[in-house]
Amino acid sequence: MAIARFRFHDELNDFLPPQRRARGFAYPFDRQAAIKDAIEALGVPHPEVDIILVDGASLGFDYRLRDGDRVDVYPAGAAVPADALRHLMPPLPHPPRFLLDVHLGRLARYLRLLGFDCRYHHRADDAALAARAEREGRILLTRDRNLLKRKCVDLGRCVRADDPFTQLEEVARAFSLLGELAPFTRCTRCNGRLVTVDKAAVDHRLEPLTRRYVDDFLQCEACGQVYWHGSHVAHMQALAERLRRRLEIPVSRPPQ
Repeated sequence: MAIARFRFHDELNDFLPPQRRARGFAYPFDRQAAIKDAIEALGVPHPEVDIILVDGASLGFDYRLRDGDRVDVYPAGAAVPADALRHLMPPLPHPPRFLLDVHLGRLARYLRLLGFDCRYHHRADDAALAARAEREGRILLTRDRNLLKRKCVDLGRCVRADDPFTQLEEVARAFSLLGELAPFTRCTRCNGRLVTVDKAAVDHRLEPLTRRYVDDFLQCEACGQVYWHGSHVAHMQALAERLRRRLEIPVSRPPQ
C-alpha cells in the first residue's frame, strides 16, 4: 500500500469531514489508483475540480498516483501558486443553460424568472439526468454529490445552501451570472420563451378586472401561459434587484 498526501482548497473543503479541511492529510492507495478516483473516493465530485497540482506540476484526471505524491486540488477561480496551469473544467455554455434535479424546484423557478434556460425534472432518475446533461451540454445542479460523480457529467455543481434564494445567489456567483440576467423572458411553468402578445389575442382568457386595467401581456411560445404586470411581477423585480445587490458584494473565504 502506497501513501500520498492530499490537500483540498477553498470551497472543495465543503465535501470533507472537519478534520481534513484546509490541511494536508495522508491517503493510502492501491498502486494502480487514478487521481480522479482518489479525489472522488475522498468525497469531492470531479465537476467541481478545476486544477490538480502534484508536487507543483499541473496534471489531469488521468494521472496515476505514486507513493509520496503531494497533491493539491483547487476549484475554479482559486488562487493557485503555480504557472502553466492545466484547467480541467470544460468551457461553460454561453448563454448558460441548466438542468436541475428533483430537490431544486424552487431554484429552477427563480432561474427561469431571471431568464435562464433551465430544465427541471421531478421524476427523472440519476442516469437519465446525467445523460441529458451530457447530451444537451447543460450545467447539472443537484444536492446529490454522487450524481455529479457519474462519468458522463462534465459540468455541474452540488448546491450547498438550503434556502432557495441563497441557492440562487450561490449558483449566480459560481457561474458569474450577474451580467446574464434577463428577467421575464422565460416561462416559469415550462421554460419556453415569452413574447409580447396583443391583448385582443388573449382577451377571452382574462378575468374582468385584468381585462379592464391591464393592456400589456406576454405569452409563452411553448405552452401558451399568459403573463402580465401585477403584484407578482413587482415582487420578482424586487427579487432580481436584491440578487444584483448581493452579487455586487464580494464573498471572501478564509485562506485555505
